[in-house]
Amino acid sequence: MAKLKPEDIALNQKIALRIKELRVKANPNQSKFAECHFIDRQLVSRWENTNDQRGVSIHTVNRFCKMVGVSLTEFFDSNLFN
Repeated sequence: MAKLKPEDIALNQKIALRIKELRVKANPNQSKFAECHFIDRQLVSRWENTNDQRGVSIHTVNRFCKMVGVSLTEFFDSNLFN
């Protein structure tokens, strides 16, 4: 795996923070959120992990957006990405 540039790492961290922010609004409990959406809690934890160098794919972000009822535009329309 190629070494990520600092700006790529920063973007991964912002995406993880945004996922957590929206998930907390939908359901403050990771386990309950995962249960409601028939996914593993550890998957949610990985999505929210700001230290995960892999980040999440745009497909995962899109899947998450559908879970919380926001569009991709709304997901990225956050002060985190300015």
